[in-house]
Amino acid sequence: MKKAINILVSLVMVAGLVSCNNGENKKGSKGQGGLATNAAEKVYVAPGEHDEYYAFFSGGYSGNLTVYGLPSGRMFKEIPVFSQFPTSGYGYSEETKPMFNTSFGFVPWDDSHHPDISQTGGKLDGRWIFINGNNTPRIARIDLETFETVEIIELPNSAGNHSSSFITENTEYVVAGTRFSVPVPQRDMPIKDYKGNFKGALSFISVDQETGRMGIKFQLMMPGFNYDLSHPGRDKSHGWFFFTTYNTEEANTLMEVNSSQNDKDFIAAVNWKVIEDYVNNGGGTKMPANYAHNVYDHDTHLATSTMEKEVLTVDPTKVPGAVFFLPTPKSPHGCDVDPTGEYIIGNGKLSADLTVHSFTKMLDAIENKKFDGEAYGIPILKFEDVLAGTVKQPGLGPLHTEFDGKGNAYTTFFISSEVVKWKLGTWEVLDRQPVFYSVGHGMIPGGNSREPFGKYFVAMNKITKDRYLPTGPELEHSAQLFDISGDKMELLLDFPTHGEPHYAAGIRADILKKNSKQFYKLADNKNPYATLSEADARVERKGNEVHIYMTTIRSHFTPDNIEGVKVGDKVFFHITNHEQDFDVPHGFAMIGANNAELLIMPGQTKTLVWEPKQVGVWPFYCTDFCSALHQEMQGYVRVSPANSNMELSWSLGED
Repeated sequence: MKKAINILVSLVMVAGLVSCNNGENKKGSKGQGGLATNAAEKVYVAPGEHDEYYAFFSGGYSGNLTVYGLPSGRMFKEIPVFSQFPTSGYGYSEETKPMFNTSFGFVPWDDSHHPDISQTGGKLDGRWIFINGNNTPRIARIDLETFETVEIIELPNSAGNHSSSFITENTEYVVAGTRFSVPVPQRDMPIKDYKGNFKGALSFISVDQETGRMGIKFQLMMPGFNYDLSHPGRDKSHGWFFFTTYNTEEANTLMEVNSSQNDKDFIAAVNWKVIEDYVNNGGGTKMPANYAHNVYDHDTHLATSTMEKEVLTVDPTKVPGAVFFLPTPKSPHGCDVDPTGEYIIGNGKLSADLTVHSFTKMLDAIENKKFDGEAYGIPILKFEDVLAGTVKQPGLGPLHTEFDGKGNAYTTFFISSEVVKWKLGTWEVLDRQPVFYSVGHGMIPGGNSREPFGKYFVAMNKITKDRYLPTGPELEHSAQLFDISGDKMELLLDFPTHGEPHYAAGIRADILKKNSKQFYKLADNKNPYATLSEADARVERKGNEVHIYMTTIRSHFTPDNIEGVKVGDKVFFHITNHEQDFDVPHGFAMIGANNAELLIMPGQTKTLVWEPKQVGVWPFYCTDFCSALHQEMQGYVRVSPANSNMELSWSLGED
């Protein structure tokens, strides 16, 4: 068998090389460039005009989320989420450091993967966007009024938080599944005893409909498979959630071979409504846990961190009708549900065909007990009885499928480097377009909802090669924009993306931009260190701590001359931006500070800590060009010896 697998791997590698070579030949072919079509005109956004769509791209190993406009491909913003961000001071300021608290301590990085936008009635509502941290399992919520991360919750009993962070169609839950099964509870045990002893936790995280506040409602303790990706049921299948699994062999070494032995793995169909009723009526088992819940408050401009100590777990075998397995070839990756909720696509990485399950047939098979055995007490439905159809040999290495709302599906093929359009219901291939190179995820704005917008498809490619000017060994990943409004896909644009996007979420710009906050009202600032008038600016000593209550406005700091600080002091600069106008942040940098600068929005307070090590007179200044007198926006701190008797003093405009 291992010999057969090695042969298969060799064939896959050859196919990939052929794909890349074919791509080279096609690159200049008719219809692919702006000279051959009106592609340039279709992506052109005139100066002062706005894009039609926002697109939020995960940053992968950047740990963050980037915001682009479509169709222009212009990058507007990088939103810091799981990684410290010296551009703004996120994760460096005293107000935002708690966002990185975890049960493992301060963790200032993660691997961000799958953003999903909040919904109401299966339609995007644009209130929040959620994204998962894959390495240290966490889910973050970003406020789409401010485009700032406002909440991060850690997930206990999880590892490789990959089949996340997808939401139900009224944002009742954000759902997160573990890619790597682990001992639950964690303990010292031989790795070779994996099989039958490890568990895969599927976390259902409730979302408060008014505030967005998250909380773990329950964790479903599944068999020790790898839970790769997931999507919620829609419309007729609302109330269900679907997860692809691989490594149903429960291998723990040489995974590329040992976890690819079974002809079929599973899609786990989870009836979360049934489990919700079970839990609401007292079901489930509380177990000790230790996980961080970090929340940022826009009124106080402060983050707080709470360590939670227990979690509710559910054994699926104790809830009749809760979970069923749908056999799916082979090592499925993406798990995608069409807008009607009828079709569940399992994108089998090693399968020659594309498998489509029927929700209606699944319900019939459950009702009539058309089972083909069980796995760890969970019924396995008969493959033929849940199969809607098969897309025959559409390409090599299928990964993800998106939908245009017009009855068409678009699947990415990593090995054959292409996007394939096919018809739901007839399974007929309608079109295919090469991509450059080795596409991973694809995204249609609104494609993760009942009502996709259906105008553009974005291919997120894993290999860039020759698409842009070379920048050394490391290249940004390439994205390609296709017009899918007609019968045939048309390539419009290549644009580079930051980090490694694993998925993206798109929404019409008019839904978001009318709600975008322009500044924080100074009168509403409840930060305990806020200085709301220049008359209240001051410097206070508490032992070896020095607290500087400072204001900033074009074009000076108050105070701007400070004396009486000593070597060994811990200096807190509490800076409040008094501007009340759109797009007038102020920066703050202190020579010798070993953290970062601050970027302080109008009406906001942020705090920077500085620990002077040397005697002298040291400058600080504004880092964000704010006015014609920006260069004059500076000040000095005098640092005296540790044993000095120099008293604190401060001033503005005094000799």
